Amino acid sequence: MPATPPSGRRLTIKLQLALLLVAAMAFVATMLAMFVGGHRIGPDQLSMRQFATVSIIAGAVFIAGLIIWHMGSVARKEARKARAESQHLRRNLAAADAIIRAEPQILVFWEQGHAVRIVSHTLTDIPGIPEQHAEILRFGQWLETTSADALKASLDRLFANGRSFNLILKTGVGGTLEGEGRAAGGRAVLRFKDVSTYKAEIARIDEQHAALARDIKSSRALLDTLPMPVWLRDPTGRLIWVNTAYVKAVEADSELEVLDRQIELLETRQRKHVAKAIAAGESYKARVHLIVGGQRKPHDIVILPVEGMTAGAAIDVTEIETAQGELDRQIAAYDRTLDRVETAVALFDRDQRLVFYNAAFTNLWSLDTEWLATRPSASDVLDRLREIGILPPVVSHRDWKAQVLASSRTGTPLEDTWPLTDGRIINVIAEQRPDGGVTYLFADETDRIALESRYNALIDVQTETLDSLKEGVAVFGTDGRLKLVNRAFCEIWQIPRNKLAGGPHIGEIIAAVETLFPDAGTWMRIGRAATAFQDERETFSGQMDRTDHLVIDYALMPLPDGATLLTFADVTNAKLAERALVERNEALVAADRLKSNFISHISYELRTPLQTIIGFSELLTSPALGALNDKQREYLADIMFSSKTLLAIINDILDLTSIEAGGLELKLAPAGVRAIIDAAILGIRERAVRSRLTIDIAVADDVNEIMVDEARMRQVLYNLLSNAVGFSKVNGTVHLACWRENGTVNFRIDDEGIGIPKDQIGRVFQRFESRSRGSDHRGAGLGLSIAKSLVELHGGTIEITSEEGRGTRVIVRIPEKPVARKGSGGQGTRTDRLAGGSRAA
Repeated sequence: MPATPPSGRRLTIKLQLALLLVAAMAFVATMLAMFVGGHRIGPDQLSMRQFATVSIIAGAVFIAGLIIWHMGSVARKEARKARAESQHLRRNLAAADAIIRAEPQILVFWEQGHAVRIVSHTLTDIPGIPEQHAEILRFGQWLETTSADALKASLDRLFANGRSFNLILKTGVGGTLEGEGRAAGGRAVLRFKDVSTYKAEIARIDEQHAALARDIKSSRALLDTLPMPVWLRDPTGRLIWVNTAYVKAVEADSELEVLDRQIELLETRQRKHVAKAIAAGESYKARVHLIVGGQRKPHDIVILPVEGMTAGAAIDVTEIETAQGELDRQIAAYDRTLDRVETAVALFDRDQRLVFYNAAFTNLWSLDTEWLATRPSASDVLDRLREIGILPPVVSHRDWKAQVLASSRTGTPLEDTWPLTDGRIINVIAEQRPDGGVTYLFADETDRIALESRYNALIDVQTETLDSLKEGVAVFGTDGRLKLVNRAFCEIWQIPRNKLAGGPHIGEIIAAVETLFPDAGTWMRIGRAATAFQDERETFSGQMDRTDHLVIDYALMPLPDGATLLTFADVTNAKLAERALVERNEALVAADRLKSNFISHISYELRTPLQTIIGFSELLTSPALGALNDKQREYLADIMFSSKTLLAIINDILDLTSIEAGGLELKLAPAGVRAIIDAAILGIRERAVRSRLTIDIAVADDVNEIMVDEARMRQVLYNLLSNAVGFSKVNGTVHLACWRENGTVNFRIDDEGIGIPKDQIGRVFQRFESRSRGSDHRGAGLGLSIAKSLVELHGGTIEITSEEGRGTRVIVRIPEKPVARKGSGGQGTRTDRLAGGSRAA
């Protein structure tokens, strides 16, 4: 039914009010009339108040009736209107239901005080949407986590504040749908529907934007953790973002301070170079020095243009430069080292271009260094060597060259020997490096091969030499196995040589020969020395008395290479000869002892009558027995001189006998040097006067005393002076000097006599060595021998130099603190403490 217009409804309402007013007035009048009639009051008797009261009552009655009538009318109208509205609502509900079901969607309805309802579920084309209504509300199970969280947060705001929302959601399997929420009063509606084309595009853009935002956020987070400064500039060149390392580099407090103040890391000049490169549309890369954290350090600057903006980074290369410098130094050191090696080295890169060669390579092939500096390929080098005519002749140079260069392609190492046309033999090794290049080594093996040939020849000669030796020789290696053996070894130990060809162990050899010499201790020592690993290997030798009556000398010596040399010599005949010599020597020693005893006995027996003769001669010269004529005095002088000379010889023989017997003992005590010299001069004065000789004495001021046996030291000087006087020329001079030097007291006696031939100097200290050498002097040949023995007993030395025809010099050196020595045997050269008597010169 058509709705009443608003103006018509207002007119009807006014009409109804007017009718109500009339009805009220009528009701009042009625009520008034009733009142008047009841009291029988005339109209002229009624007061105004009474009239009003009656009128009100009448009006009220009228109004009540009118209201009743009107209410019935309104009720009928409302019923008709309700039926009409109900039909209208049914039609609208049917239309709304048709509209809702016509569009694929899911409607979820909430009403306060009622359970949630899913009004419609016709959205089935989007993958990932559950079919069951109960599962729709479990958003976290079928939506992506991000979408589910966003939807729940939007619903919370919808329920709390009535805030509508519209979201693009994604299912767990990748489907896309739109979620829209609305609220009215205590009701809320959530609608899921398929996104339209433009909204799908918006969703894709939102997704890309979210991904880009995540990438930017993660990238900046990553860049912020980098230890190198990183920055971004807008198209105007202003800084819009810097990382933490940049803030520290410019010593700022925060990123905000850097952006507000536009604190620059690069210097003005550097920024101009950057701007020039960016203006040309190129990236900027350079190594510059920056002040970072108050220190100037080298950095690699990389700045890239990005759609009008620029992104830059400063990479600290201090350690890289240090490492590069160290690497360059090591490479230079390696290059210098390779230049000093004798092996020729050539390095080619992955393109087979020469990148390095040493001096030995140039010397080996005699190639031009200027041509090598052009970095020729390996193929070019081989062609150049072929042109020179130095490579070995081959049937096909191309095939041969391809075989040589194959290692650069296949990675297979090459090792070959090239016999060059000039007679040299070159060992060639080629190996591919990890960088794809190839290293060639050329070793001149000519000398090695020649040396090896000579070595083999020497080994053959050595083998023949060893086989010709009479001594058995065996060499055992560090493993104890036989490495070398000669023929004599097999003959001495009666082992066939073919059994030793396999290099048996020393234990096997010992087991085979120990029956000839059953001494387990000796063999164990030999075996242990040949096989044990010791820090100090011992050398030892010994002798074996075998069961077959042969005597074998053996010696074991470690060799420098760890091997062990073992030698055996058959000394049976030598042993027999040695025994014979020992027996003969013992007989000679016994005879010498008998001779010494005889001489000693005879000397003592002769000295007694000589002393008697000397005594009576001295007695006869005494004036108390009467005067002598000249002839008598001459005879007595000759008798006394000859007797004293013979007595001196006998005393010398007795001294030598005491020295040989080890019975002469020195009596060391401080003695005056001048007194010793004067006593010795006194003994030869008479002879010096007869020969008209001059005795020149020179004693240093610092020489006063000396620790010696005074009598024996006087005897030494007397014998040396006597020898000098005897061989001096008439009217000559004998020099005697004494001085200290390097802890010794030195005596030097020089004469100007006839001298000693060079071939006789070595025999002057031998006993009974006496030669006149054209002079009138003739002695027993014991003076110098005794002097040498006595000097050596004092711990001193005596040396003699002479030149024939010019004289002789004898130097005696006595230590200031001599150690008493004892002499026995030979020439009196044995040392030890001496005891014995003294004899006046």
